[in-house]
Amino acid sequence: MERILIVEDEKDMVMGLKFNLEARGYQVLTACDGEQGYQAALKEKPDLLILDLMLPKRDGYEVCKSLKKQLPKLPIIMLTARSQEADVVLGLELGADDYITKPFSVLELVARIKAVLRRSKSGRRIPESCRIGDLEIDFRRYTANKDGKPVVLSPREYEILKYFVEKEGEIISRDDLLNAVWGYDSFPITRTVDTHIAKLRQKIEDKPHDPKHLITIHGVGYKFLG
Repeated sequence: MERILIVEDEKDMVMGLKFNLEARGYQVLTACDGEQGYQAALKEKPDLLILDLMLPKRDGYEVCKSLKKQLPKLPIIMLTARSQEADVVLGLELGADDYITKPFSVLELVARIKAVLRRSKSGRRIPESCRIGDLEIDFRRYTANKDGKPVVLSPREYEILKYFVEKEGEIISRDDLLNAVWGYDSFPITRTVDTHIAKLRQKIEDKPHDPKHLITIHGVGYKFLG
């Protein structure tokens, strides 16, 4: 039985998440502040940590940073009520594996949990940086430059590119991409992928209408060529 530690100070949310996750076969541990959560993670070594960013005693950023030094393989999903992408990027830079913004559905969170645990168990190597034509991407710092000029990418766009780089040359279906990046095991909204790919092409391709890197394989999905 996989064990999940929830570090969250909203009691009603903790009770709801605990009930729903235990109903799906997970063993759930809880902590109500950052210091308690940090100590619980070190002692219990859970399979996954769900970590709120705004916590008493120690905030989620500090807890994430400290735990990644002590338990570098511990998968962490951040919970945040903030909409600013800068906050999300900081959490990802500190080592979080995924994030979800409040309010969210339990189904979406469960899907994210499954995806993060699946990636963790597979030991899939995450590239720290790469070069795509004249585009340089630093996945650790979440920065990108094209022809020496900054390119603004969303956290989700970085995750999509990261997955494509790992699977370079392979044909990737829309469902595969949804499962790997969004964690949507049961959310067949493949149009989401097409929309994100179109936006990415506008940012990284010299000729978005005639792409050289993010190639459409009609009727199947996409292929990435570096």
